[in-house]
Amino acid sequence: MIIDLPSTTTSQVNNKLVELRERGGAVALGRVLTLVIAAEDDERLEDAIDAANEASREHPSRVIVVAKGSRPAAARIDGQIRVGGDAGASEVIVLRLYGPLAGQGQSAVVPLLLPDAPIVTWWPSGGPKAPAQDPLGQIAQRRITDSAAEKNPIRTLAARGRSYVAGDTDLAWTRLTRWRAQLVSALDLPPYEKVTGATVTGEADSPSTELLAGWLAEYLKAPVKRVKTSEAQGIVSVSLDRRSGPIELHRPDGRVGRLTQPGQPARRIALQRRDTRDCLIEELRRLDPDEIYQAALHGLDKLTSGGGRKRTATASGSGGNSTRGTTKTTRKAAQ
Repeated sequence: MIIDLPSTTTSQVNNKLVELRERGGAVALGRVLTLVIAAEDDERLEDAIDAANEASREHPSRVIVVAKGSRPAAARIDGQIRVGGDAGASEVIVLRLYGPLAGQGQSAVVPLLLPDAPIVTWWPSGGPKAPAQDPLGQIAQRRITDSAAEKNPIRTLAARGRSYVAGDTDLAWTRLTRWRAQLVSALDLPPYEKVTGATVTGEADSPSTELLAGWLAEYLKAPVKRVKTSEAQGIVSVSLDRRSGPIELHRPDGRVGRLTQPGQPARRIALQRRDTRDCLIEELRRLDPDEIYQAALHGLDKLTSGGGRKRTATASGSGGNSTRGTTKTTRKAAQ
């Protein structure tokens, strides 16, 4: 059911929610969090709402959508409430803010927050460079951005690395979960030799490729080279150098990877690109700071380009390299 409330106020929206709850028997106590979606009022908005609806089946929540409308328009709020089949296992409140109100998202959201429930703010695209300093980020325990949806993903990723605050995360990082798990599993097999270097190849503007290389550089404590290619989208391959021969994970088509390593038969692995819904579901499972993402950001300054030149530093790290220690630390990072 969808109820439109044109030219409304947050008080009227709240009163309507109470009325619907009393009439339909739905209770807000079953909501585990409040998910705030900050986006432009454009054609991509419904995709974000659909992803939130799917995520709510695992994480029942109140979804508050702050959609920025035309700035030159007169100041007004057009509200919409979605419940039942149009809202998954959540209740969706869409606030379209026009004119001067487009920049007052925090003031519009606060009256609609669930009491004593954690708050997550998600920018599906066009997120701030410093999420924790954004008004909607200041009220949240967890802040989710997506560097891949930005006009300049790599520059945006570097800016967020400089402004990182505990609670920040990025869906470009979440897309790496399967890659990280496969690489850690490969290092758990004999021979237990130290990794002397690594090469990560991927699309030039792929923030996931950057983060994967940064993660390896931070935890392996070995030289990591980032190679750019136009061969395929996203991450194409990872090679970990060891004395007995390299561990190689190659995914040329964006769907199926091939893992090869000395002394083991080659294996085909499902590595299809993850959609936004799956990544959002994973991120909502944990509301504590993601220290491993932070470490991956720290590792970005340790990368060398395909030509062997050191990347511009944005953070620093230190440490030695041992086979057992590398495997144990990398396994922890993948969890």
